[in-house]
Amino acid sequence: MSMELILLLWATGLTVVQALIAVLGSIFQVGLPALAGNRESLPEIQGWAGRAGRAHRNMLESLVFFAILVLVAQEMGTTNAMTVLGAQLFFWGRLAYAGVYLVGIPWVRTGTWGVSLAGLVLIFLQLI
Repeated sequence: MSMELILLLWATGLTVVQALIAVLGSIFQVGLPALAGNRESLPEIQGWAGRAGRAHRNMLESLVFFAILVLVAQEMGTTNAMTVLGAQLFFWGRLAYAGVYLVGIPWVRTGTWGVSLAGLVLIFLQLI
């Protein structure tokens, strides 16, 4: 399996872990019965749990692009050192983003997001 596909697999695992953290935080704040219901009139999740949920949703949005780029690169046979670097930048940027967002460090969060975006751009540039 290529490094890009390995990192796609790990990025998917990171997404699952982020979902679990967000759900646990929500359970702590509003309780399992409220979350198991229809979620009408559910209060906004605050603090680290709210940040965990937002980081998870952002990861879902980014993971779609990453998966498409990696799978197209695999199909086209255009994987190379730059696509590997792009995949590494994406994964490690997203891992840092998850931690930094959970802790609540705004400007660093934006920087780590930028690193992951640069990884997507590197892979995209190899495809065009």
